[in-house]
Amino acid sequence: MGYLPIFLDVTGRRCVVIGGGEVAERKIAALLEARADVLVISPDVTAAIAEWAAAQRIVHLARAYRLGDIADAALVFAATSDFELHRMIADEARAAGTLINVADEPALCTFIAPAVASRGALQVAISTSGAVPAFAARVRSEIEERFGVEYEITLEILRAMRSWLRKHVDSQSRRARIMKALANSDLPAHVRCEDLAAIDTVLATVVGDGVSLAAIGIELPLYNSIPVDAASH
Repeated sequence: MGYLPIFLDVTGRRCVVIGGGEVAERKIAALLEARADVLVISPDVTAAIAEWAAAQRIVHLARAYRLGDIADAALVFAATSDFELHRMIADEARAAGTLINVADEPALCTFIAPAVASRGALQVAISTSGAVPAFAARVRSEIEERFGVEYEITLEILRAMRSWLRKHVDSQSRRARIMKALANSDLPAHVRCEDLAAIDTVLATVVGDGVSLAAIGIELPLYNSIPVDAASH
């Protein structure tokens, strides 16, 4: 099989999870993080799924799957222990042109969910093309060890700078050069050490005198509620 790596915007879109166990729980958590409109179909669910339903963060239908349940779905996760049910769901999804992921059954999937290492808006997706998901999980752990919370904060600085440049620099090519220079600078190392003076020096050197964290709207201290020692994790 060939896979195209892609990030899909599911904000406010109906996504259906069939199953209520730990695998389904992980899928639901990811969908909630992505701000999807989540429908869960399963007679029984984990405590966490039940809490999400009670808090009205998801809709839970406490029954078995029925033909037609995924008619309006943007995508579907099938996460039960019933292979024949999975085949039925996959057939319906394919007929409707709906994206479907079936737990532990790559042949029934039209997309696979990668292991994801996240640092705020920074997401690194890892896939083995469905061959060995456990190995993808190992690589994710190694990436998370390598890239700490300083990358999350650096990205927030770069995002704020990009917005500032759109307001203050007319030339698109100059904005691009500045962003490339900042992206390749030592900002993550300075953020890790919380060296605010060094960060301001980088900004002023690359962008111009007077440009600083305060000027682009970054509140201090950088780490706020994030434990300082998290930067080394």
